[in-house]
Amino acid sequence: MRPITIKEVALYPIAMPFVEPLKTSFGMEPFKGAVLVEITTEEGIKGWGEAAVAPEPGYSGETVATSYHVLKHFMAPLMTGKTIDDPYKARDVLQVIRDHHHARAGIEGAIWDAFARANNMRLADLFASYVDAESTNRAVVGVSIGIQPTVEDTLAIIRKRMGQGYQRIKLKIKPGWDVDFAKAIRAELPDATIMLDANSAYTLTDAEHLAQFDDLNLLMIEQPLRSYDIYEHGLLNHHIETPLCLDESIKTALDLRLALQVNAIDILNLKPARVGGFAESIDIYKICVEHELPLWIGGMLETGIGRAANVAFASLPGVTLPCDISATDRYFDPDITEPPFVLQPDSTLNVPNGIGIGVEVIPERVQEAVARWYELDMYPIG
Repeated sequence: MRPITIKEVALYPIAMPFVEPLKTSFGMEPFKGAVLVEITTEEGIKGWGEAAVAPEPGYSGETVATSYHVLKHFMAPLMTGKTIDDPYKARDVLQVIRDHHHARAGIEGAIWDAFARANNMRLADLFASYVDAESTNRAVVGVSIGIQPTVEDTLAIIRKRMGQGYQRIKLKIKPGWDVDFAKAIRAELPDATIMLDANSAYTLTDAEHLAQFDDLNLLMIEQPLRSYDIYEHGLLNHHIETPLCLDESIKTALDLRLALQVNAIDILNLKPARVGGFAESIDIYKICVEHELPLWIGGMLETGIGRAANVAFASLPGVTLPCDISATDRYFDPDITEPPFVLQPDSTLNVPNGIGIGVEVIPERVQEAVARWYELDMYPIG
């Protein structure tokens, strides 16, 4: 493999309007925020990554402002001038900086992209080489639907998405919008593949309440308890029959091993942004394969940059359940990359054929998104 030497790191804080509003138990997402990371090598090769962070610290403690600060003042200087002969080892350089997983994933993603480009490889094939496998060239996907005003509104959107070809539906829930809501949906759609996402909205005292989902033949319930908890999820798993999926609780491979040890997990939602990038994602993937743990790749409403990398990772054969990586037109029109990701009739997205992430970043659209961030002036950065 040809090594790369990082000459320059450029950062772009962006704001992207959504095609449709998205509401979760955290509240309404006003727009898509992120910090895009562009690295340039000594040979002039460009690599792109995405720190997929929200404007506010809801899903994680990171925001666009904090990620930009850490990337600009700590991570970018640390990586500039470094020669990378193995992108998996870039994590080792960044380990002197604690936490900040989303920022870490952004700069690491750009390194993986540039390294793949330097070696004339698709990112999917580079990932596959680390897990002794071959890319399936596609990612099986589903769609996530935010909290709507009424059951009828939700049903209308579900039917729309199923009509578009999505074969797995994820519904956001919160206290007061959960059991009766899910029963009403299941009554209307008895054969649909449905899962629920609680985004840490419950506590262990709600175990009996959550057990009411057991009769609804759900694919899973995702992250019902605290975002930092593993232990109480293990206790909850003794009280419910619905498969328990962890998301926010698993930030490292060691977290996953602990969750398996205490029976806190039946399914894993792996978000590369949440765990700090693709090196840690590879370690986690290997554990899932070792333990035959059902695995899917989650999303953070990424632009085409992060979406392309996630699709590449989701094409690995150990990813066994539909992923939250919907088609481009679900979120953005236009995106900042071309071509768009298009849902196929079998509820899949194809891995791009180009080298690296396989999509083209459109500079004018990046600059428009940067200008929009500064025009909003909601969360100043420095």
